[in-house]
Amino acid sequence: MTEWWKSSIIYQVYPRSFQDTDGDGVGDLEGVRRRLGHLVDLGVDAVWLSPIFVSPMRDFGYDIADYTAIDRVFGTMEDFDRLLADAHGRGLKLILDLVPNHTSDRHRWFGESRTGRDSPKRDWYIWRDPAPDGGPPTNWMSEFGGSAWEFDDATGQYYYHAFLASQPDLNWRNPEVRAAMRDVMRFWLDRGVDGFRIDVLWHLMKDDQFRDNPENPYWQEGDSPIARLIPLYTTDLPEMEDIVRELRRTVAAYDDRVLIGEIYLPHDRLARYYGHELEGIHLPFNFALIDAPWHARKIEALVADYEASLPEGGWPNWVTGNHDKPRIATRVGPDQARVAAMLLLTLRGTPTVYYGEELGMENVPIEDRDALDPFARRVPGHGHGRDGARTPMRWEDGPNAGFTTGRPWLPVGEHPVTVAMQRDDPKSILSLYRRLIALRRAHPALSVGGYRPLFAEGDLLLYARESGEERFLVALNLGPDPISASLEALGLSGTLRVSATGDRESERVVDVVDLRGGEGVVIELDGPI
Repeated sequence: MTEWWKSSIIYQVYPRSFQDTDGDGVGDLEGVRRRLGHLVDLGVDAVWLSPIFVSPMRDFGYDIADYTAIDRVFGTMEDFDRLLADAHGRGLKLILDLVPNHTSDRHRWFGESRTGRDSPKRDWYIWRDPAPDGGPPTNWMSEFGGSAWEFDDATGQYYYHAFLASQPDLNWRNPEVRAAMRDVMRFWLDRGVDGFRIDVLWHLMKDDQFRDNPENPYWQEGDSPIARLIPLYTTDLPEMEDIVRELRRTVAAYDDRVLIGEIYLPHDRLARYYGHELEGIHLPFNFALIDAPWHARKIEALVADYEASLPEGGWPNWVTGNHDKPRIATRVGPDQARVAAMLLLTLRGTPTVYYGEELGMENVPIEDRDALDPFARRVPGHGHGRDGARTPMRWEDGPNAGFTTGRPWLPVGEHPVTVAMQRDDPKSILSLYRRLIALRRAHPALSVGGYRPLFAEGDLLLYARESGEERFLVALNLGPDPISASLEALGLSGTLRVSATGDRESERVVDVVDLRGGEGVVIELDGPI
């Protein structure tokens, strides 16, 4: 039996920006629950919620002060239980964001740890004496800029933080920390959640010899300061293999659960997180498409490189956007956002759709000086700001696009796209998403079938998906000009099932397929390739 997550489509909800129901301008769990109908209508299978736990919100939920309680800005545990029950009742899985690398400095664990060097929880975090000159113990840098070491006057030592100083890193070499995090996982698994997306998984282990990270020989003045060092001793250490096996064993005690790992690494290193015998993470996130040059040959090459890197039996996955990166419609333009949707939903593997992608939502311009995002505020001028990709979901015409009756925490923006406007328009990008997802659900060739590259040159990308007697051809035009693809040499013919513009369904295709600029089509083939 195929595991549910292999044939599924995952939908990421950033709860602060999905739907507000109490007028405070911040989305909440009741808002997610009330909007489940949209997700059912869209056709997705699972919902991943970005963090909803108690937090001072210095990094908007990725600084957790209590792993087993709901932050009041999102609601209550009763609200969560209702959401979970309603999601399951509608056939949707629910995946939570697990943040095991660091806590908030407001977490009671850290409060106990910093009471003194003899605290029982001192070794739950990474503390070191100053360097001989009194400065930080190593040259390790924060992902948010500056030193990753913060001096604690009370105890005379530094503690390590890969992100903000208010996000101290846990010491994953301490068995008590690992046991405590397994308990957190069991708390939510016992409650009925269907799995976890694990934040910054590749950061969990740090060098026990505390060696300096090497300089990046390609870094130049003007580049982002966080790229000055190669994080050789602070990420992706060999000991991670043991960690991912532990995490997998924890969820393996429960039926039908999934682990997804956030890992920004080259494909060959990413693949190690599956485990040698697939005893690791089910889906180590593959972010290759997020930063990919929008060129047919380069996309075909990255797909080939990724497929070749997978261990035997490892299941692929694809992402075109998330809460940390610019929206795909901003990066490639509104026409190509449709082509990107076709690519995401027809490649082999599990796709994750970021909220609003189905509307073609674009980044809302927010200057660094106006940013709420700590990344943009600490490292301005380098395009690191994430606020623009986190703005409220656009539901309907009217004040704040139906997101809130109050003042939204981030600007809604003026981009004229809404669910209400697109819902009944057969040519809208929302309708395209629904058609693609429906076709994928109806045909194993598109959900769990094999992938075969056929042609990539200029702006034209052709590939096939196959399972049993089912065969589909995907033809994508990644450019603005019309293009024709000859199928005569391949002896192919078929019926067009989905087009990017929604006006060519059921068209017969024989010998040649014509594509308008920014158009893609999915063709059900008559016979073998």
